[in-house]
Amino acid sequence: MRYLPGACQMKAADQYTINVLGVPSLELMERAAAACVRTLKEQLEGFPKIGVVCGSGNNGGDGFAIARMLKRDGYEVTVILAGNRERCTKECEKQLRLFEEAGGIVGNEFAEEEYSVIVDALFGVGLSRDIEGRYLSLLDAMNRAEAFKFAVDIPSGVSADTGHILGAAFFADLTVTFQERKFGMAVYPGKELAGNVVIADIGISEQMFKEDGTAVIEYEGAEYQSLLPPRKEDSHKGTYGKVLVIAGSKGMCGAAYFNAKAAYMSGAGLVKIYTAEENRAVLQQLLPEAIIVSYERFDEEELKRHLLWADVVCAGSGIGMGEIARRHMETVLLHGNCPCVIDADGLNIMSGDEELSGLLTEGRYVLTPHMKEMSRLTGRSVADIKNDRLKVLKDYAEKTGAVCVLKDSRTLIGKEGERTVLNPSGNSAMAKAGSGDILAGIIAGFLAQGLGCFDGAVLGAYIHGRAGDRARGEKGNYSVMAEDIISQIGTAINECAG
Repeated sequence: MRYLPGACQMKAADQYTINVLGVPSLELMERAAAACVRTLKEQLEGFPKIGVVCGSGNNGGDGFAIARMLKRDGYEVTVILAGNRERCTKECEKQLRLFEEAGGIVGNEFAEEEYSVIVDALFGVGLSRDIEGRYLSLLDAMNRAEAFKFAVDIPSGVSADTGHILGAAFFADLTVTFQERKFGMAVYPGKELAGNVVIADIGISEQMFKEDGTAVIEYEGAEYQSLLPPRKEDSHKGTYGKVLVIAGSKGMCGAAYFNAKAAYMSGAGLVKIYTAEENRAVLQQLLPEAIIVSYERFDEEELKRHLLWADVVCAGSGIGMGEIARRHMETVLLHGNCPCVIDADGLNIMSGDEELSGLLTEGRYVLTPHMKEMSRLTGRSVADIKNDRLKVLKDYAEKTGAVCVLKDSRTLIGKEGERTVLNPSGNSAMAKAGSGDILAGIIAGFLAQGLGCFDGAVLGAYIHGRAGDRARGEKGNYSVMAEDIISQIGTAINECAG
């Protein structure tokens, strides 16, 4: 497991390391600079001229230390101080003096055509305001330069808390970040601006991250492996649960198919599809393993019988927004007694009905909205959500009591009382119709095998993304179809199992 701290969490960890553990701030700065120099040297062959752009904060101090070490090792280094020397932090001023004592000269003019490598040590993780004025012009010039671009800890102008750009930002080819990758470098656009990221352990304690339950985490292989439900030799289909898929209005049988097949592929023992009559024949051909039950009109008693049969419900994919769909969702919410994954149209129906949304508080629901659906559920614009996604997710999970899988280029899974998890798998080739239906089905399949809602959502998102990664490996970025993702679920699970 890795932490993905924001600015305040990183500052608290720094202060704990310095004030409680007794590691001097200058010592941490020296370690940080040494880590950057080690990584930089791997990139410097054929790049004789290095320009280091320093701010007046501690990130600038890192930059002065980097410049001193590179100069000591024989590299041609130019240092530009962007701010006023009088406003330097004491650590930054100390490193500036050490650089000058080593024979270095500090200038204040940036000549973009002179450098083959640019080191960005302008602003660190503490930046919280938009960049403007001289700093904005300087960043523009740094980005225009035809040079290899290296960022110290985080690209200047990227919010460590949200990943969005604070007026302007440095476009790095490579970033060395200290102790942990910051949350703003794990989501877009910050992830793209950071380029390749190297995490350097410089001895900052993780104790504060452990104590702060709001710190986002990213699972690693062992954690995902531990979540996989066991498969006993002495078992039968009933051992692995029964999934009721309520999906597919007239002409939308694909949603029901992808839900159901994904549930089977992730290990569910038995899947029943409750769908519009027009879809019956096609689904019987596509997925003969499934039980197909169809409807022509709303029948509450029949649906309640199917709900009683189920161990898990997967509802909403492709059901439409009509009256029958609304009454189906109402019946699921009022009369279901088992874990339930709600996707797509099911979410859209709830977003326009406060009474239905108020039924989510039982703690047995997994919601899988993409950004537009989350906008409808919360009443906030997509731009607002992207700029403050952690708080929006946290607030909505607390309000509803549900597990919320907020789908985006980097998916987040949130639940009240749990650390928010960022899913590391998946790619842009998965941005195709049917992909979300598959995710809902995978999660339902894991819930049917006994996983709790949060663990099932975390594992389901990961396996879904890994299946998509493997599909891209075979088909490339453009040609992956939903069926290609489904075909890789088994391989992704085997890979996870080791």
